[in-house]
Amino acid sequence: MTAPLSHQDDAAPRGRPVVRLRPKAEARAIRHGFPWVYADELALDRRTSALPPGTLAVLEDDLRRPMGLVTVNVKSKIVARMLDRDPEAVIDQAWFARRIAHALTLRDRLFDAPFYRLIHAEADGLPGVVIDRFGDAAVVQPNAAWAEVHLEALVAALVAVTGVSTVLKNGSGRARGLEGLDEETVLLQGALAGPIAVPMNGATYMADLMGGQKTGLFYDQRPNHAFAARLSKGARVLDMFAHVGGFGLAALAGGAASALAVDASAAALTLAGQGAAAMGVADRFATRQGDAFDVLEALGTEAVQFDVVICDPPAFAPAKPALEAGLRAYERIARLAAPLVAPGGYLVLCSCSHAADLSAFRNASARGIGRGGRRGQILHTGFAGPDHPVLPQLAESSYLKSIFFRLD
Repeated sequence: MTAPLSHQDDAAPRGRPVVRLRPKAEARAIRHGFPWVYADELALDRRTSALPPGTLAVLEDDLRRPMGLVTVNVKSKIVARMLDRDPEAVIDQAWFARRIAHALTLRDRLFDAPFYRLIHAEADGLPGVVIDRFGDAAVVQPNAAWAEVHLEALVAALVAVTGVSTVLKNGSGRARGLEGLDEETVLLQGALAGPIAVPMNGATYMADLMGGQKTGLFYDQRPNHAFAARLSKGARVLDMFAHVGGFGLAALAGGAASALAVDASAAALTLAGQGAAAMGVADRFATRQGDAFDVLEALGTEAVQFDVVICDPPAFAPAKPALEAGLRAYERIARLAAPLVAPGGYLVLCSCSHAADLSAFRNASARGIGRGGRRGQILHTGFAGPDHPVLPQLAESSYLKSIFFRLD
């Protein structure tokens, strides 16, 4: 049995509480870089269970050997997240500044303009934290309780390192719910007059940082937008789940003859239209609001075809319990979309589901294409851009898959 914590355990560095792994927990994986401790791996005695969400604690293995500094949230299935391998680390503005500066160095090397994901959670050393940059503005998603507790120091470091003058907190989404956090979107610093024009792949996207989905724009598809644009010269393009025009506007920037953007959100399609106007391609751009499945079925009855069809849906399988239903949804998307592709045309199918790995998603897509009466070849498989780095020990940090098919 794991020994209960005693008052002597309070003698941890800086007077911090101690939390301890159970004997059968994967201590080796954590020592080798896995950043999470699940609820069934931690010895949850009365004192540990009473720790407020976001508490900093020293993690020990079952032999009482320190492993590092963690943040604890007993309300979450991820009960502890590794912050620093040094148990005595001080989590203050200077600590945040070092992490943000390290991340910024990479983005400065990758991009000519300050429009990118600046912090990609665990992979950038800030567990549960996402920061997207939009020029002089930044949107912070504190999706873990510890980040909410230390938000003031985080924002101060962000401003000091990057020089942004406007910072928003986007406190919405499934991840915050899993941490027991409330939803809240608020302007923390600076001013915001309206949507921000974002240049990417020669296109212009209008990002609504306050009222848009997630942080207002999806940077992760940037390289896949570019690859699709290469296939779209002179093409008729259908962009399903288009949001603010992701693939469709990139295709027009690449020389597409026309693009039809479909989304359930009228507000997102309005922003897409504004982006097309800013690019000077409004005459080649059209929108259609509606449920994607319904629109795909309707297009099938209209006997219309496109040279390039892209389907970039939300996560149908965000967690393992939803995997089977999610794979059926991906298969249905492929079945409905495949007949809409002109002979020799291209079908791009995307998944941002953590639970559906590449093999499972590829198989579901291929089944759907076959059920749609088509056959094809895979030209390319794309992933998230390099501003979404992957932590090798954490499969969940590699979530995006985009498969490019050429259909007979």
